[in-house]
Amino acid sequence: MKRTILAMSLFMIAAAAGAAPSTASKEPIQPIAAPKIKDAGLVELGKKLYFDTRLSKSGFISCNSCHNLSMGGTDNLKTSIGHNWQQGPINAPTVLNSSMNLAQFWDGRAKDLKAQAGGPIANPGEMAFTHELAVDLLQSIPGYVSEFKKVFGSEKVDIDKVTKAIAAFEETLVTPNSRFDKWLKGDKKALTKDELAGYKLFKDSGCAACHNGPAVGGNSFQKMGVVEPYKASSPAEGRVAVTGKDADRFNFKVPTLRNVEMTYPYFHDGAANTLPEAVDTMARIQLGKKFTAEENAKVVAFLKTLTGDQPNFKLPILPPSSDATVRPTPFDK
Repeated sequence: MKRTILAMSLFMIAAAAGAAPSTASKEPIQPIAAPKIKDAGLVELGKKLYFDTRLSKSGFISCNSCHNLSMGGTDNLKTSIGHNWQQGPINAPTVLNSSMNLAQFWDGRAKDLKAQAGGPIANPGEMAFTHELAVDLLQSIPGYVSEFKKVFGSEKVDIDKVTKAIAAFEETLVTPNSRFDKWLKGDKKALTKDELAGYKLFKDSGCAACHNGPAVGGNSFQKMGVVEPYKASSPAEGRVAVTGKDADRFNFKVPTLRNVEMTYPYFHDGAANTLPEAVDTMARIQLGKKFTAEENAKVVAFLKTLTGDQPNFKLPILPPSSDATVRPTPFDK
């Protein structure tokens, strides 16, 4: 009896203090948890490699060039700029919360972040290096050699270790504590009336059928243009490039909507410059729906509540090149 009275008293005290139970379990979207770093040394090495432009032929491009951590993990360009000012074929997806994706790249050709990390280094249209040259370069830098030995127990550098380190760093790039997450956890004052109305529209209209889970997307491949064909400005045809199945033509990985106000322009071809434009297009071609200007504004207001804490860390000091380190050739054709 005493336990029951005590439990009821505690509940009443919590209620009086404004506490509210979490609603996350009832919603199609779940809060993001803060990253748990398992190997700080590996992450720190990966951070250095992520920012090191020497892993490109020009000595000018790093992972951060296209996935800028001060710009929502992307470059805010329709398509990225590669070696010798080459125009990329597709919009750069954000690296933030990318560890939650079922696969990497728009077409899902890399199974995880480790598999993805090696791609741009050797892509002639991106960093335009080779894995062999990248390894030789790192092996020529004493500071890196000692750090690889500290982390891996051996001075030998190889591409497997390089991509493992970069992936470990990228796994820490999550963005918890958005206002929407605070609402999910029970803070009913975290969202405004219009933002809540936008979330209701988002769910009732069918957006949450694809944009769900902690990342609000990233967990399925879907056809771009379900109700109405999408006229893309990019030659990319999506998942078919990986599977060879015609049924996968124009199927792309559903992008995360976390931090979406920061990751413009939108879609795989970067064709939508603004969130209202993106919301209007997606409602029309995916759902067969036309939002009014007021409805569109409410959905956009909700989407902006998905911006979480951005990665916040001290920029790494990169180890200096040695006399034997190959120098970059930024102007070679």
